[in-house]
Formats: sequence, C-alpha cells, structure tokens
Amino acid sequence: MLAAPLGTTASAQAYPDKPIRLIIPYPPGGATDVIGRIVGKNLSDEIGNQVVIENRGGAGGNIGAAEVARAKPDGYTLLMGALTSHSVMATLEKGKLQYDLQKDLTPAGVVGFVPLVAVVNPSLPVKSLKELVDYAKKNPGKLNFASSGAGAPQRMAMELFKQIAGVDITHVAYRGSGPAMTDLVGGQVETMTETVPAAISFIKSGQLRPLAVLTPERVSMLPDIPTAKEQGFTGFNVSSLFGVMAPAGTPAPVLEKINKALTTALAKPEVKEQLLQQGVYADPLNIEASKVRLTAEIDQWAKVIHDGKITVN
Repeated sequence: MLAAPLGTTASAQAYPDKPIRLIIPYPPGGATDVIGRIVGKNLSDEIGNQVVIENRGGAGGNIGAAEVARAKPDGYTLLMGALTSHSVMATLEKGKLQYDLQKDLTPAGVVGFVPLVAVVNPSLPVKSLKELVDYAKKNPGKLNFASSGAGAPQRMAMELFKQIAGVDITHVAYRGSGPAMTDLVGGQVETMTETVPAAISFIKSGQLRPLAVLTPERVSMLPDIPTAKEQGFTGFNVSSLFGVMAPAGTPAPVLEKINKALTTALAKPEVKEQLLQQGVYADPLNIEASKVRLTAEIDQWAKVIHDGKITVN
C-alpha cells in the first residue's frame, strides 16, 4: 500500500532523468511551432534535460493533442498548446475529438498570448468600432468578415463582437490568414479580426485601417490604437492564448517543476524579447491560475458557439 506513493514521490524528485518530448500539434513554420521552439529551448535550459520538439500536425491541432492525452502521465510527453483554438474545438467539434480537453489534459502553465486587432479595408467609411456598428446596422447583411478558418480565434472574436453589438456581418472562411488578408486588402471582404503580427505590416503601409486592439490594455506593437474596452465594448476582450499541457494524472510535483522552469525562463528579458519578435507577449501563470484561465476560455467560447448557433461548417 505504501509502495506506490513512495515510488511516485521518488520518481518526481528524480524528474527529469531523460529527454522530454514537446509535441507541437501543427506543422513546422506556424505560430505555435515558432513559439514552441522558443519555449522548448529555454525550458530545456531551466529544467536540466533536453526538450525534444516533435511536430504532429493535422485536424486543426487535434491529432497532436490526442497523442499527448493518451501518453503516460509522467511529465515526459507535453503539448505546446494553442489554448484558445483547443478551447473553441472542445465545443465546436464535441463528440468528434479523440480526447477531452479538461478531463484528459491538464495545464503545466500558460506561456503567453498573441493580441488580436479589428481591422477594415480603408474603403469602408468607419474609423472606430462604434462607427462599424452604426454602418452594419444601417446596412444589414451587406458586410462580410474574413477569417483564417471556421474554428479559428479570429473567427470567434468577430462572432463575439456580432453578439455584443447586435450586428449582422456574414462570415467568409479562408484556408489560413494569408488568403484572408489578401482578400481583405483587395476589398473582396470588408473587415476582420486578426492577430497583430499578421496584420501589422498592412496597418503600417495603410492597406488596412485598425479600429481597436482586443486585449484589456493597449499593446506595445500598436501603442496608438485604442482597446475595444476604451470604446465602450467591455466584453470584447480576446487574444490567442498559448500554454504547455500535460496528460491528466501527471504528478503534482512534476507539474510544479515544469511550471517553475517555464516561469523562470519566461522572466528573462532575452526570452521575452525572442517571443515578442514573434508577436507573443510572455505572461506566465502558475498552475492554478492556468487552470482558471483555460476554464474561462472554454466557457467563453462554448457560450459564443451556443448563442450564435455556430457549426464547424
């Protein structure tokens, strides 16, 4: 009866005594991959053993997440999670996924977030969110918004805005941010919410007009752009959240070691700068706060999907 807990404690104290796999559930080159490689290298430096990056792309990140959910809960297989996207899919594809985000995985720590910005084609005669709402109400059904995919945070942010503002704007899904931005700049669609890193060059060149950043506070990459909150839209706070997840049942001491290593690494100015160059604001949270944050993401998007009768198609 005593052997099992004693064995678990001894194993946790020795952790890690072999390399750790960090599964990135997307192909190389994307945002999660770039973030994961920065996190993996610096986690390796802090935790005292090698962190090996493995890309397991497919099904919008769900194949890699399912692999981690099925892994032995010993801290040697981790997920570099796009937490907002996983939270959306938890409801949007409920019943189709091979794992349960809250039952089969547990946070080892939030890493940070990528802010979103609401933009319009400059031909649209609006310069604020209120003006966008007024224009949409005067022209019901005539505005279209682009997104990088049916379940993308960019799509869900605009769906939330539609519900808060009570406006009718038609969704047009694209296969990624690149094609969506091309059509937005070209005027085939009128508006979009997009990550700041993807939109900033178009904003600076004048090809897109920013209306608001969607974080609670202004961001350093676009310091002159007001928040949605400043414009009276208090419930319209959205960013793309990233964090490290472990299989459910991973011993608490192991999770604490991972979290401490993440927090220490992300406090370093050079690591913050590496992430910021990719558009990511480091914002590490302890395990309990990470669980609260993940639950809030899941609950928010479940409500948006339910209220908007949104489907993956």
